[in-house]
Amino acid sequence: MSLISVNHLTFYYEGSFDNIFEDISFQIDTNWRLGLTGRNGRGKTTFFRLLTGELEYRGTITSSENFDYFPFIVTDVSQNTMDIVEGIFPEYELWKICRELSLLEVEADVLYRPFYTLSNGEQTKTMLAVLFSMENHFLLIDEPTNHLDIAARVTVKEYLKQKKGFILVSHDRNLLDECIDHLLVIGKTGIEVFQGNFSSWWENKRKRDAFELSENERLKKDIRHLEEASRRTGGWSDKIEKTKIGTHAADRGAIGHKAAKIMKRAKVMEAHLDTAIEEKSALLKNIETADSLKLFPLRHDKEILVRMEGVEIYYPGHPDSAGTSGIAKTLPRIDMVIANGDRIVLEGRNGCGKSSVIKALLQSAGISGETLSYHGRVETASGLIISYVSQETGQLRGSLTAYARERKLEETLFLALLRKLDFSRIQFEKNMEDYSGGQKKKVLIAASLCERAHLYIWDEPLNFIDIFSRLQIEELILTFRPTLLLVEHDQSFVDRVATGVIHCE
Repeated sequence: MSLISVNHLTFYYEGSFDNIFEDISFQIDTNWRLGLTGRNGRGKTTFFRLLTGELEYRGTITSSENFDYFPFIVTDVSQNTMDIVEGIFPEYELWKICRELSLLEVEADVLYRPFYTLSNGEQTKTMLAVLFSMENHFLLIDEPTNHLDIAARVTVKEYLKQKKGFILVSHDRNLLDECIDHLLVIGKTGIEVFQGNFSSWWENKRKRDAFELSENERLKKDIRHLEEASRRTGGWSDKIEKTKIGTHAADRGAIGHKAAKIMKRAKVMEAHLDTAIEEKSALLKNIETADSLKLFPLRHDKEILVRMEGVEIYYPGHPDSAGTSGIAKTLPRIDMVIANGDRIVLEGRNGCGKSSVIKALLQSAGISGETLSYHGRVETASGLIISYVSQETGQLRGSLTAYARERKLEETLFLALLRKLDFSRIQFEKNMEDYSGGQKKKVLIAASLCERAHLYIWDEPLNFIDIFSRLQIEELILTFRPTLLLVEHDQSFVDRVATGVIHCE
């Protein structure tokens, strides 16, 4: 067991107006299974880069540990996986990696295949196996379950439950609840360390926030009463002082004494007022506000919006060395009906065709995108208006203003929604390519919320998005009840919002 001590840490990016961290101090134990959470853009990945010594900072970080960061950077995915492993960790011991792969339910033969042929789940699990084969290292694990299907998330969760000596960044509540015993929270005013899992911290936070809000209301009333009393007392003092002037002033000394006493009382009240204001300003500083989002979905005249019957989607195979087309890849048959008010979640392992089902539907509705070949029947209601959020964010470039103009969005509403999703005004001045993964996803979701549509289609909308914003989006869906087709692997989110699940297997 050893400690990692952070003392008076201050850091900001060159050219930035605000500090990411300012005079932060805390300690963590390297035997802990530590979670790290906070809203997008608060500095979770930056904190990892500070621990690994990648960035310069003021203050001190002391530790006897070697730090290793996940995910590893893979520059050439055409290489055999074993060659990539050797480049990442030259001192590897094969039997240890195979042991970890077995615990992650992955066959060891993935090591001898080109990396690009591995599924998202296999790539993640293989890199986790390499990470945990490194002994005497403290592990920094950054969002390992993004893009993983529910089954793979369960496997990773069960694996991490057996481990210790790591910091885990995740926005998956189930994963945090099952895998951690302490939580590091990056709030608005600093970093705090809590014992327990996410749910225990969340419950304590709700109680603490409620207490601070009630105290805030009490102090506001006290301040109003003190202000009124101070004004009254000051007025009395002035009136009495004025009676010293003129023929009716029999005892100017007594009048002056009385005025002075009242003035002293006014000064005492002013001091009380200053104290109350100071107490009030100390409250609410670290309360994470999550203002309610709004959406105004359209309702179609037709009850059935989408009907898919016996749909089989296939892709032509890659040409072989002779230039002949390879065998077509056929995805499982899908049958689906979406009616007004339905919130349907497509589930299944990675690569089973969930996104392809969405693309076939968009193609049938006349929305441009990837052209797919499919057999079967796909029907959409005439005049159906669809708002689509894609998995990909790499297309986001330039300013928010230009993006809003291109999408024909109401810019004021668009920016207001981003503010509610915790965008600072400084973010509005940046180009979107400089945003974090979570911030880019929020741009796509805010754009969709600006659009009035009969059907909202969101393909893995929550990847990289912080827990607070996930809860906002949950409440939005449950309040406004849009018709929704969704691919999402956050089980807590699915359990709350879905009216139906279709398995693409």
